[in-house]
Amino acid sequence: MKFRPLHDRVLVKRVKEETKTAGGIIIPGTAQEKPSEGKIVAIGSGVRDEAGTLIPLDVKKGDKVLFGKWGGTEITIDGQELLIMKESDILGILG
Repeated sequence: MKFRPLHDRVLVKRVKEETKTAGGIIIPGTAQEKPSEGKIVAIGSGVRDEAGTLIPLDVKKGDKVLFGKWGGTEITIDGQELLIMKESDILGILG
């Protein structure tokens, strides 16, 4: 299934978080928090200003981003768990 976000929304796939700490302790699945880091899978066309001019998004497909813990709406497309969120929910791009 193809999916294209509208306006200033982006589609994000969460990246897997490590299950071990730096000291080698294994964290059980029940104690792990959902990661707040992801990769942009698709972006909308942008948002229009009051004059009707299209303002493109600052993020692009493939960017690694950091977002708020409770940001986005979880959806499942073709068996993949993804998030739809507004660009303003993204805290920054990881370089």
